[in-house]
Amino acid sequence: MDRIDAMRAFIRIVERRSFTKAAEDLGLPRSSVTEAVQQLETRLGVRLLQRTTRQVSPTLDGEAYYRRCLSLVADLDDAEGAFIGAKPAGLVRVDVHGTQARHFLLPGLPRFWAMYPDIRLHFSEAHQQIDLIREGFDCILRSGELQDSSLIMRQIARLERGTFASPAYVSQRGFPRTLDELDGHEMVGHLSPNTGEIAPLAFQVEGGVRNIVLPARMSVAGPETNVAAACLGLGIIQIPRYRAIRELAEGALVEILPDIPSTPLPVHVLYPHRHQLSPRVRVFIDWVAQQFRGSTP
Repeated sequence: MDRIDAMRAFIRIVERRSFTKAAEDLGLPRSSVTEAVQQLETRLGVRLLQRTTRQVSPTLDGEAYYRRCLSLVADLDDAEGAFIGAKPAGLVRVDVHGTQARHFLLPGLPRFWAMYPDIRLHFSEAHQQIDLIREGFDCILRSGELQDSSLIMRQIARLERGTFASPAYVSQRGFPRTLDELDGHEMVGHLSPNTGEIAPLAFQVEGGVRNIVLPARMSVAGPETNVAAACLGLGIIQIPRYRAIRELAEGALVEILPDIPSTPLPVHVLYPHRHQLSPRVRVFIDWVAQQFRGSTP
């Protein structure tokens, strides 16, 4: 293995905290990545990794070398790509809500692969906070207001939302027409993946935003369960309007408070610093942004 490939192997080991996982990501035998690190340590005369029975972590020298490797490898990839005109290729691992993947991304994949036939995609649906680098993802899509992060956050959409309940619910509990008439109503508690707390119903009112948290006898983490619970009459929900199209058409949900707009839902793609992005991840992120722009008002 040449020096550059050894650097790539070392970068992946640090990010995955595992020789075995790094080898699997790179499609190499574990012995090859182990030997690559040994060669680097011998050449540099320092120990780069601290090995324990449970995980691998960089030493102080290893952390400094890791940062330099990131920059060098990224610059090399940029230079080679500009001269040889090679199309991006390889695997892109992304974590995205399943409803967003099905609505915004899957329909456009034939066109994406027409442009980039050698890129492979792996979609995961964690619905929770994850360590992007440690768990081997190239980027993640998250909705809602995000907490500060060491990752780059690129907003790609603001989804229009509505407030909905089932016909059975409003028949039993009444049809609120003002925010004050929500008193005595109940919501399905949807847990925010960003905070772990129940997200309030958020409305645009004159002078700002009004957040309302109604009593909730159940809380859910998944968006599909959230919608299903509302359709069964278990409470009021506030979701992106695209997600309620079918249920509204079938009569499973009705919109309440239609004259009081909900706040839009921001969608961000999060990824490491630009110098850590491979060409395949860059073109994928740009394509995702285009997909959301082309599918939202």
